[in-house]
Amino acid sequence: MEDQDLPYVLEIEKLSFPNPWHEVTFKGEIQNRRISFPFVVVHRPENKVIGYIIFWQINEQVQINNIAVHPDFRRMGVAESVLLHILDNVQKEGVIFVTLEVRPSNFAARSLYQKLGFEVLGVRENYYINPQEHALIMGKPLG
Repeated sequence: MEDQDLPYVLEIEKLSFPNPWHEVTFKGEIQNRRISFPFVVVHRPENKVIGYIIFWQINEQVQINNIAVHPDFRRMGVAESVLLHILDNVQKEGVIFVTLEVRPSNFAARSLYQKLGFEVLGVRENYYINPQEHALIMGKPLG
């Protein structure tokens, strides 16, 4: 992900979440290359950004912070492919555990994460706003 991707990323973010990240948040992730890994998914041959993922890698652990796919490209396996690719690559780099937070009401995301072997580890109370909701902490051991 680069600054020139942000108009597309911001559009997908607004279409995907009730409380979208702001541009400054994405810029911070792009600039924080020490631990932050922001990637876009580009549809060929149009060179159109159709999705993105941002995760932090700190030593042997990864935290997936944000993942979204444009509504026109959902239910086509894009998010699953991206997650499988990321999980495979970070495992090769020695990562042993991956976590993420998800709204309990986000059944599509929860279903995907469960399909990929993530399990609910706990709850962060009142984590989300607009609307207010707890977060499920999900995790997956690698290797």
